Parts: sequence; C-alpha cells; structure tokens
Amino acid sequence: MAGRIKHFLERGGRYYSRIVVPTTLRKHLGGKTELRTPLGGDRRAAERAHPAALADLLFILRQSEVHALSIGQPAPQRVRQMLTTQQIVAMNYYQRLAQDDQMRQTTAFSAIPVDTDFAASLRAGMSGKLTDQALAELVGHRIERYIELGYTDALPGTLSWRSLAIALCASEYDALVRVYERDEGIFDGQPRHPLVIEAVASTASVTTPPPQPVSLLGLFDDYIAAKKVIGSGDEAARRWSPVFKNLRTFLGHDDAAAVSKKDLMAWRDELLRSLSPKTVADVYLSAVRTVLTWAVREDRLEKNAAKDVRQALPKKSQTREKGFTLAEACYLLRASQAYGSTSDDQGAKEYPETIAAKRWVPLLCAHTGARVAEMTQLRSQDVRLDGTTWVLRITAEAGTVKAGGYRDVPLHPQLVELGFPAFAKERGAGPLFYRSTNLEGSLAGARTVSGRISEWLNRSNLVPPGVAPSHGWRHRFKTVGREIGASDRVLDAICGHSGRTAGDNYGDVTISAKQQVIGKMPCYEL
Repeated sequence: MAGRIKHFLERGGRYYSRIVVPTTLRKHLGGKTELRTPLGGDRRAAERAHPAALADLLFILRQSEVHALSIGQPAPQRVRQMLTTQQIVAMNYYQRLAQDDQMRQTTAFSAIPVDTDFAASLRAGMSGKLTDQALAELVGHRIERYIELGYTDALPGTLSWRSLAIALCASEYDALVRVYERDEGIFDGQPRHPLVIEAVASTASVTTPPPQPVSLLGLFDDYIAAKKVIGSGDEAARRWSPVFKNLRTFLGHDDAAAVSKKDLMAWRDELLRSLSPKTVADVYLSAVRTVLTWAVREDRLEKNAAKDVRQALPKKSQTREKGFTLAEACYLLRASQAYGSTSDDQGAKEYPETIAAKRWVPLLCAHTGARVAEMTQLRSQDVRLDGTTWVLRITAEAGTVKAGGYRDVPLHPQLVELGFPAFAKERGAGPLFYRSTNLEGSLAGARTVSGRISEWLNRSNLVPPGVAPSHGWRHRFKTVGREIGASDRVLDAICGHSGRTAGDNYGDVTISAKQQVIGKMPCYEL
C-alpha cells in the first residue's frame, strides 16, 4: 500500500486495524470509543490483512446503526464510506490475500489446485465479454456485500454496477494468480492487470472523516489530572502551564494532532532568542515531550512530534568547586546568624518570619543538605523529638517535595544548641518562615521567602561566583559526608536523592543511621 495507511495503527511493534466509534453509536457497543483488530507483529502481513479487518470493523458499526434504528432511536450519524472503484478493487485484492494468509496458517491447510474454469471465467469477465447475469454469478455477492457496508450504491442493471463487476473480476483474477504463485513458493508477486496495479498504487485504504482536533491545552490539563490521581503533578502544573500557553500562541492553533516536528523546531529556535539553551531544553522541550509521550501512550495521539526535537547545551567549563568551601560557608553563616540583630535598619521593614528565615534557613541547609524551598516551607509540627533525637520531617504536606514523598532528617547538635527546636515550638502551629492559612498559599509563601533569601545573599555578595545559593549547600553536605567516610546511601537518604541502583531501594535508612552520620559532621565556627 502506498502512502500513510489510514486506520492502520502501530503500538510497540504490533499492528492493528483501528476505527473510532461515532459518539452516537457508542452506547450500542458497550461504551467503546474505538474498535481494534490485532494484525500481528509482521508489518507486511499486517498490511495485507488490514483491508479485510477494517471491512469487518465497519460492518460492526453498520450493524449498530441498524440496531439503533430498529428500536426507534433517533438516527445516529450514518456510518457510510462511499468508495471509488479503485478503492474497492484494492480492498478486495488485499482481502483475498489476507484470507489466503489465514488459511495457510492453519494445520489443516493443503494446497488446492487452481480452478481453471473459474480463472477462465474471470478472464472473460475482466475483458468485458460476459453478460450482466454471468458477472453477477461471478462477483455479484461481493458487490452486494459492499452495498451492505455502504461502500457503493451501484445497483444491478446500471453502467456503474457493470463497471465495478468487471473491475472486481480483474481484482479476483490477480489475487488468484498470487495464490498460485504462493503454492509454488513465490511470495513477492505483484499485480499484473493495469487496473489493479493502479488501484493498489493509488489507494492507501478506506478513509473516514478527518479526525477531530485534539486540544493541546486539554491534553496538558488531562496529563496533570492523571498525575494528581497518584499524588503528584503540582510542580508540573505550575512550571509547565506557561510552556503550553506559549506553544499555543506560537502555533496559532490548539490542535496537538496538527503539530509537526518542523513546527516544534521553529518554536525552539524562537525561544532561543530570549531564553537560555538549558531552559529551552530542560523546561520547554522536556515538558512538551513528556506530555505528548503520555498522550501517545493513552491513545490520544498517534505520534509524538516532539520525540526527536532536542536542543544541544554548551559544555560549561568548571573553574571551581560546585559547593561552598569551609571558609565561604562560615563567612555566609556568620552573616546569616547576625541578620536583624544589629542596631541599623537591617530587616526593619521585614516580617519577623522573613528575618527568621534569613537567620535559620542557611544553617538548616548546611546541616541537612536540603533544598532551600524544603526549609522555607517547614512548619512547627515538622520539628519533633524522637526519643532523644530532634528530627525534621520534610514532607509534601507542607508544600512540595521534589521526590514526592517525605523524609526524616535528624537535627545537627549545633542547631539544637543554637535553639532551633525552641524557636519552632515558640512559633506555634503553622509555618515557621511565612504567613499563610492554606496549602496553596503555603507553596507561594515558601517560594517567595526562598527568593528573598537568594536576593539578599546575592545583594550582600555572600555567594561566590560559580556557586548556586541552594545547591551550593547540597554539594558541601555531600563533600563533608564523604570526608568523614559516610555511606553514599545514607547521604542520599538525608538529602532526598534517588538511589543509583535497584539495590538501593531495598532496606530502610533509619533515623539512627542518619543520626550517626550527622552527629559526626563538624560544627561551623560562627
């Protein structure tokens, strides 16, 4: 078959005939939105079997339409696919070959000699020598089948009926020649009659009305809804919503099914005019690729146009450590501990919660390896005494956690000595570093405070060039952990990093194991 074969679906190396059930007929087919017939894993064999399988699926739709009318329901959208003579010839040819394939796969099959009288009749029919009655005896039953399916309205006695009958004789004869060739071990034979050659070359398959548009923003909303069912998706909803709105604006339409690889490459090039390659690659292209991959997996789209659209990233030359050095860490933490305690107007116009955040969050990050936002979202109830060990619980209930779960991190003795547990208790129930009354506000509040801390550190030149304010502490925590000989598995559990092997997921890293590591880590000179 030439060109893209309609209603021919490939999924994971397997092939199917597939047709969408019109909305008005779904209740007559058990609520099904589509009908599928498996065609196996061999593409050439699947293509040969496809026309016959598709004809059966369309017949099922026709039967459901007849049933709806028989019980007096309003006439649904008519399942009618008027085909050209070429389309019917190609369908008939491939149906015959598919039937032969199926017969040869049965254990009872044995080659049946070609009926020479039948072949001679077909030759006479395709030459136009036979009467209408003789043609009806040869192929009339097949025309009746196509009329029943709604493929043609050619009635006996008309010129269109006779023309179709002659064409079907050619189709039947060419298929019969293929069967004879297969009996002789030849399986690559091609049509010989000009009418059949032209029909097979120009006809892909039965067509249906153009598919309905698939809303790009609708796909994104449904993806987020699916993620929220399993307890995630909040961060993607926040970060990716502008991405999909930007793409829709660029495209000038909202049809995900109409998006091409070329469209996405043009969008990528436009984004690079104002955004860094890393942002384009890791946020914009990644977001679209992820959602379209989900849409294909859920049979919402036939292909993922973003699959191979990438953006290369420049290789950065590293000129220093990724984390804070000991001297840099101590310098920053001294400034942090002194914040708001001087006699000048430092922090005079800030909420007490913001001042507390600038004093405590850097030291919390230094002694836990946590992300800044994970610390700014802490609540007083997230600080508890477990036996004789003070513990922080970092949980999505307080806002968000990148890994989606929770983790308990023992407090370093220096944090206890400086009075952090007492500070948390004094604050009462609720967030420690911002004011909020609901979870949605908590996310915004925690991020706002994180931004203010970062802005203050950069404005005060407390963060050296080449060090990220948040990840600088995570790098340092891992570095110090390795210096004292701590297990990477325990360090990962404290920092909230995923294990590197499947074996890392077995067994638990207990609070006691974490405490042994954190207890060995040195204090900072403040």
